[in-house]
Amino acid sequence: MKKITKLGLSALCGSLAVASAANAGDISVTGSAEITYVTVDGNTTGHPFGMKSNLGFSGSGELDGGQKVALTITNTDKSAFSAASIALTTNNIGTFKLSNNTGADLGDYDDKAPTAWEEAWDGGQGATTDKISGVASSTNVNWTSPATTGKIMGGTKLILAYAPRNNATRQNDKTASGDTGTTGKGLDVILDLRSGKKLSGFLGYSRTQNRNIGKNTHTKPDGHKEEAVIGLNYKLGPFSMGYQHSAEDLKAQGSGTSIENDMYLNKSWGVAMNINGGLSVSYGEATSNQIFTPVTNGAGANKFTKKRKQKSKAWNAAYTIGGVTGKWSSAETSNAAYSEGSTKNATLLSLGIAF
Repeated sequence: MKKITKLGLSALCGSLAVASAANAGDISVTGSAEITYVTVDGNTTGHPFGMKSNLGFSGSGELDGGQKVALTITNTDKSAFSAASIALTTNNIGTFKLSNNTGADLGDYDDKAPTAWEEAWDGGQGATTDKISGVASSTNVNWTSPATTGKIMGGTKLILAYAPRNNATRQNDKTASGDTGTTGKGLDVILDLRSGKKLSGFLGYSRTQNRNIGKNTHTKPDGHKEEAVIGLNYKLGPFSMGYQHSAEDLKAQGSGTSIENDMYLNKSWGVAMNINGGLSVSYGEATSNQIFTPVTNGAGANKFTKKRKQKSKAWNAAYTIGGVTGKWSSAETSNAAYSEGSTKNATLLSLGIAF
């Protein structure tokens, strides 16, 4: 990690500019590189090698009275922007943050099952799990309460996240997303529960407004989108285990003779073990049910189609020596991408370096 002293630029009478070191704070730079090799169903379809190159920038400063400000920027593969946030941590009323895809919303709880590396559905096997996200994909304002203290529920936090338009856009400065589409404001509410150092859990709910309601339009959906999650994790020595359920109700009722995706019901669980200071292993499973609505009129009205269940399971292992980590995943998904009869198996290898 490298630190760069921040420079301030000031002007006198509009003509004199002076660059000087300021005491506003530091910028820290971190990075990682990773090489992957993947095979699907025993074949290396095309070119099997991949490369990951991440850079993270973190700036921090302190206001009078001890309140802290922070900036984080994350660049992922090929130096593409991934996430950023500006945060103010107060002395006693929690943390306020403007976020672009950086957590502190329902999307951070899509799958919290313990794993040595990847989630069961994310081992390169072609699963396209539809997960809860809340306002995560939109620029949002969120607040995290101070953690509670005490032996029984110490560390418990309340999280609220709000997007004026939950339309999956993240704007630059001096811009707006425009007043188009049917998606309105979104609100996430999460209670992150802690009970000592062993037991933790979470409850979350999100609602995204449908602006078409009450406008006498025939366009569906005809309700507000809702998402919810509940989960529990437990640690005992080197072992950790977790289980959770989540639901996404799209309210996408079909019009005419069409049948559309209406809801996703997901569950996942995992068990992980730290064998020693460098080696960890895990096993996990994840199931996603894609559910359809009936047609609302015309031929075949009020009939449901068969729901599709995508099920994934995976073994993971990771071994770290200094700043180098080798990882392995063996994953299988039935009805991959919610396609009946499509089963995919993948083996994924990785060599990563942190700096």
